[in-house]
Amino acid sequence: MMAGFGNGTRRYPRSRGRTWSRTGPDRATLGIIGVICAVAGFFALGIVLGPVAAVCGWRAMGRSWAGSRSIPALVALVLGAIDTLLAIVWLAGTATPGNGLL
Repeated sequence: MMAGFGNGTRRYPRSRGRTWSRTGPDRATLGIIGVICAVAGFFALGIVLGPVAAVCGWRAMGRSWAGSRSIPALVALVLGAIDTLLAIVWLAGTATPGNGLL
């Protein structure tokens, strides 16, 4: 006897209704990673860690300003943006004539 087309006798409730991939880190983890990268970026490699922190914060917020935002995600986004801006200003100030580079 056939169970039907596509309807097995066993149900898998965990696989129903899931439309996203669960291979990457969740939002809370991304927020914490972003905060760590932002704080570390103030001390070393700010030009690299600042954008990484901003991207992690943005992804942890769900790539949207609407809805509920977690505090670590928002902190990572803001500190990452500040870190990136400070690193760009520092690099621009280092490359100006008169600092011994030319």
